[in-house]
Amino acid sequence: MTTLLVTGGAGFIGSCFVRHELKKHPDYKIINLDALTYCGNIENLKDVENNPNYTFVHGNICDRNLVRDLISQVDCVVNFAAESHVDNSIKHPEIFIETNVQGTLNLLQASKEIGVERYLQVSTDEVYGTLGKTGYFYETTPLAPNSPYSASKASADMLVRAYKETYGLPTLNTRCSNNYGPYQYPEKLIPFFISQLLKGEKVPVYGDGLNVRDWLYVYDHCEAIDEVLHKGKIGEVYNIGGHNEKTNMEITHLILEAMGKDESSIKYVEDRLGHDRRYAISNDKITSELGWKPSVTFEEGIKITIDWYLNNQDWMKSIEAKKAVGVNV
Repeated sequence: MTTLLVTGGAGFIGSCFVRHELKKHPDYKIINLDALTYCGNIENLKDVENNPNYTFVHGNICDRNLVRDLISQVDCVVNFAAESHVDNSIKHPEIFIETNVQGTLNLLQASKEIGVERYLQVSTDEVYGTLGKTGYFYETTPLAPNSPYSASKASADMLVRAYKETYGLPTLNTRCSNNYGPYQYPEKLIPFFISQLLKGEKVPVYGDGLNVRDWLYVYDHCEAIDEVLHKGKIGEVYNIGGHNEKTNMEITHLILEAMGKDESSIKYVEDRLGHDRRYAISNDKITSELGWKPSVTFEEGIKITIDWYLNNQDWMKSIEAKKAVGVNV
């Protein structure tokens, strides 16, 4: 039996990964470590809380003693834990360094000392910076982060590489494009816009709305991480993309149409500082080496996603009652 430590497993992608693993590998044990900061929600895993192979631990990856104790109980580590809101990183970069860099260092050091079978770092395509109108991010693309958030994630990625090269730690690294799907905290574009429209408010679009993102359905992402964890080559980076490039304005219009709204529900706001113009990620490596490719089309995924939020308005209201949120894309 394999035991996984999943950090940040009460967040959006982490909770979906926990659910995915318990379903795909019913003999695995999963320990979920999450600090339950504003975007962590234990209610995301209400449906698996009584699974005998699932354990939740309320704690922070910056707690070295706790991290070491938990890693001594597991075979593999999958690190989702991170501060991820770009606007917040512009206002308070020090928080991102503490969690995303120092927290990752704690996990790596404990993993090295104890000797885990595999350590997988979940990262982002934002570490590559921005693209022009053509081309893709490849695993060999130089890192060029443009926000404190992406700089902290790039720093963590470099620590992961260093622990493989210096100490021989069996590491893996994934970098994904924009995720969408159920359970996403409503500071991100899709759930935030749905929430705004449900309240009869306008949706804020940065700048001209033509920033391009590649959109990946969250459970496709979880399957890709599972493939990398089990089949990936130690020390390698694997990009995970959806091959669904959409401008922010296209996403906005899709949501407006689904909810019976028109352009009068849009308000244009001043562009974000250092706002990357375009992300697009190549799946060539993970497809050729591991055989993974997205299984959910964007048309299918966006319908599932919008329907989920419309059918789970109490979930969104309970989160919004705890903290006022802004938009992040």
